[in-house]
Amino acid sequence: MESAGEYDYIIVGAGTAGCVLANRLTRNKDVTVLLIEAGARDDYLWIHIPVGYLHCIGNPRTDWLFNTEPDPGLGGRALIYPRGKVLGGSSSINGMIYMRGQRGDYDRWAEACGDDSWRWEQVLPLFKKSEDHYRGASELHGAGGEWRVEKQRLSWKILDAFRDALEETGVGKVDDFNTGDNAGSSYFEVNQRRGIRLNTAKAFLKPAAQRPNLTIMTGCHVERLLVEESGNGKFCRGVQFTGGGRAFTAVAHRETLLAAGAIGSPHILQLSGIGAAGHLQRHGITPVVDAPGVGENLQDHLQLRMVYKVSGVKTLNTSANSWFGKMKIGLEYALLRSGPMSMAPSQLGAFARSGPEQATPNLQYHVQPLSLEKFGDPLHGFPAFTASVCNLRPTSRGHVRLAGTDSYAAPKITPNYLSTEADRRTAAAALALTRRIVGAPALARYQPQEFKPGPHYRTEEELMQAAGLIGTTIFHPVGTCKMGIRTDPLAVVDSELRVIGVDRLRVVDASIMPFITSGNTNAPTLMIAEKAAALIAAGNTAVNISAVRVPAV
Repeated sequence: MESAGEYDYIIVGAGTAGCVLANRLTRNKDVTVLLIEAGARDDYLWIHIPVGYLHCIGNPRTDWLFNTEPDPGLGGRALIYPRGKVLGGSSSINGMIYMRGQRGDYDRWAEACGDDSWRWEQVLPLFKKSEDHYRGASELHGAGGEWRVEKQRLSWKILDAFRDALEETGVGKVDDFNTGDNAGSSYFEVNQRRGIRLNTAKAFLKPAAQRPNLTIMTGCHVERLLVEESGNGKFCRGVQFTGGGRAFTAVAHRETLLAAGAIGSPHILQLSGIGAAGHLQRHGITPVVDAPGVGENLQDHLQLRMVYKVSGVKTLNTSANSWFGKMKIGLEYALLRSGPMSMAPSQLGAFARSGPEQATPNLQYHVQPLSLEKFGDPLHGFPAFTASVCNLRPTSRGHVRLAGTDSYAAPKITPNYLSTEADRRTAAAALALTRRIVGAPALARYQPQEFKPGPHYRTEEELMQAAGLIGTTIFHPVGTCKMGIRTDPLAVVDSELRVIGVDRLRVVDASIMPFITSGNTNAPTLMIAEKAAALIAAGNTAVNISAVRVPAV
């Protein structure tokens, strides 16, 4: 086994969090950093064209190609579970939506981990630090940062009408979802630059890659962490990984930072002997640390995709179902960087309450001027729109567990959607609310007719059944290495993201969320990395070493 050198910090995973960490840590010229990524460089054309997510999800060049276990809550269906496997990680294949969540999300985190520095007022400056908002600097937004936030470059009459219908149903119009209170409807703001996707590899890693104290190794698969015993307890010495047909070890003199995501991070911990002792022993792995919370607490937003046929209005179904239409769409993007090829997967958003008992919105809508049977299928041949609605604060909990000791074997992902009565009732209420919105006067001129799940589902029990039939992931897995107080038996990391029971090891990604945020999860993950980088810099007192330079594999 070859040595890949010695560094101050090793970052596992060059996704959203890993790219931010690499940028922030290498600003200190006195430290050396190794960044290891299983995927390739982000030089695939479809990464950068917004609609290219259709070519990136399900593509082994950019996606881990995970699937869930068959889910009883979804009628036994298994779902594709896309996760980015490329520089930029899931920011290279996601919906590009910039969404922080609600003030209460972070206050709840602070209470869970006993650390007020996670409250909304404390993390807001971290959001602003990296932001370059199209409106400029303000009390709520930053300007000049790496993470560009822009308005979408399109307009659809059917979406405008749906927004009017929301207002007629009691969901007012707002200008900004990112104030800490996202109630209302608006067009999503996106991480693009003039109609081109901005991923974290371009925004954060590209400038950092010019620094001599950063080594980037792509196409490298981390097999396990190297955990050793000292007089003071256990510590992480570095990592073991493969790449280019060769096997490597690398040493981190200060810290190893696990940023492999809500699926990858718990999987690597378990392979390294950090997890529930009984589970590890059943797979022939000797437990290093009995950490029962590793891989547990999986949370995700289940979207219920309601499809409505319409007439007398343009939708993407009709625009894209002819060669002339496709050619027009292509020319619009080539000449103006606008139109359907600049579209995020969802354009119009709304936050609403499933009932008057909800103190803050607990439902999010993603509304699209198109429809299809399922992701990857062709568009329907009739004009239609999709109103996807998800429960922002699900009570169902799933898990990520080993399938075996082969690090290349995908873990077993079990979301357990709709496994609680509360989630099933919220799903039924969400479908009923959507019907009230679509029945508002603003949409009447387009004669919407429910295609999915179908008007024959009427009672609450029937709507619960329908939710299981049409529900699918919106790709927001979090929580599998949750942050908490050290006496919490399911806490994996403390409030400074240090792995409980192993020194010199942190987890820095969406897996640390004790509770899922009330909205899309990419921006909160970026904030988590900013927070971790600041914590590391504040405690950065170790003696530097000279790193051995190695080329990218």
